[in-house]
Amino acid sequence: MKPSAPSRRRALRSMGSLALLLRLPGARAADAASPSIVAVRVWPADAYTRVTLESDRPLSVTHRLLDSPARLVIDIDGLQLDNPLRELIGKVRPDDPYIAGVRVGQFTPQVVRIVLDLKQAVAPQIFTLAPVASYRDRLVFDLYPRVEADPLLALINEKVQPANALPRSSAAAREVQDALGELIGRIDAASAAQGASAPSSQAGASAPPRVATAPASAPSTPAAPARPPLKAVEQARLDRLIVIALDPGHGGEDPGATGPSGLHEKDVVLQIGLKLRDELQSNPNIRVMMTRDADFFVPLQERVRKAQRVQADLFVSIHADAFITPQARGASVFCLSDGGATSAAARWLADHENKADMIGGINNVTTRDASVLRTMLDMSTSAQIKDSMKLGNAVLTQIGRVGRLHKGEVEQAGFAVLKAPDIPSILVETAFISNPTEESHLRDPDYQDQLVAALATGIARYFARNPPLARHRKLS
Repeated sequence: MKPSAPSRRRALRSMGSLALLLRLPGARAADAASPSIVAVRVWPADAYTRVTLESDRPLSVTHRLLDSPARLVIDIDGLQLDNPLRELIGKVRPDDPYIAGVRVGQFTPQVVRIVLDLKQAVAPQIFTLAPVASYRDRLVFDLYPRVEADPLLALINEKVQPANALPRSSAAAREVQDALGELIGRIDAASAAQGASAPSSQAGASAPPRVATAPASAPSTPAAPARPPLKAVEQARLDRLIVIALDPGHGGEDPGATGPSGLHEKDVVLQIGLKLRDELQSNPNIRVMMTRDADFFVPLQERVRKAQRVQADLFVSIHADAFITPQARGASVFCLSDGGATSAAARWLADHENKADMIGGINNVTTRDASVLRTMLDMSTSAQIKDSMKLGNAVLTQIGRVGRLHKGEVEQAGFAVLKAPDIPSILVETAFISNPTEESHLRDPDYQDQLVAALATGIARYFARNPPLARHRKLS
């Protein structure tokens, strides 16, 4: 006898329920499946090299440093070797200052091992970042040198021209170059003699991580032998240098704003910054420190610290931001505010720029320890703001002759990158990259040259009216 229709329906429902129950363990297994790598990126720079693994869920990692030869071994739990991860091998450039090569393999069925062969002793920082903006989960390896180079000495060494490369009529310029050459030769000779007798440092498994954003909490490193004191005439020549810090915004993991045709803010402001550096350093009495001179990320506090380490006379941060509508246009200049922002737009822009660390990615563990640095950054004085306003007005006047201004006066807001208490600091919005016309201008090398000339003229006019304070610069 055939079962009735209601009986068949009841039987089918029971079978469906049973099939659902049988599938549940499989569903749970899928949920617990190993994470997948979405993208791998390598950002080499003299300051540090960053390696980023982006995945569809958080990664669990252990690491250790080994010697003879120097290498960093990273084990990632619960990961299966896939093609995106294999691409890491081809991402390392031959000129990377820290990584000589990469090896990737399935160490155990549940562990992928990455070995970074190193060119020098490093103090690694390894941390994870939660999803933000267009990024998913990120695992970051930052490779810093065990011993940080003296940035002021690097600036002096960076620009030494032979005397015959200068115009014959430039006697004063030739005298400065000769003096610098003598000074550098003396410093290099002393360093070479000290280096010959000093033991070399090697990275070990117990080496603590260097803290880029918090000098107060940085680990002890092998102490460099004391440099011989400079002669009075050498010190005077060093003190007479004008040092300008240029800060191209964003970089590396943080692209900044993006224009309608895909132009990234980080790329165009770097181009402008490098051109401005060359223009300013055509004056033999000027040295320019770039917070970044390539495509890598620098945390906001580290940008300020870099300027302070070279005892800069000025700090100029270069940006090309976007707004929520493409109609916004015009260049702007901003200074720090000791109170509220001067406009709602200035407040919005400061809040937007201050989020750069979230996107670029900083090690929150080390940043939380930077209490001394944070206190220092909160000590911005009214005198610094007053001098910054003078610099801002001088620059705004000049860039207004190149293109349209968004507002005809210097605005103020709480920009984190402008908080060096002893350095006049401005942030220049060269244009709105979100405006199609202004994006086209920013892409044009001729327009960039005009903008650079205006910025250099504004800086020169500021110094003409406000000579730099007397400084006693010391080499580390």
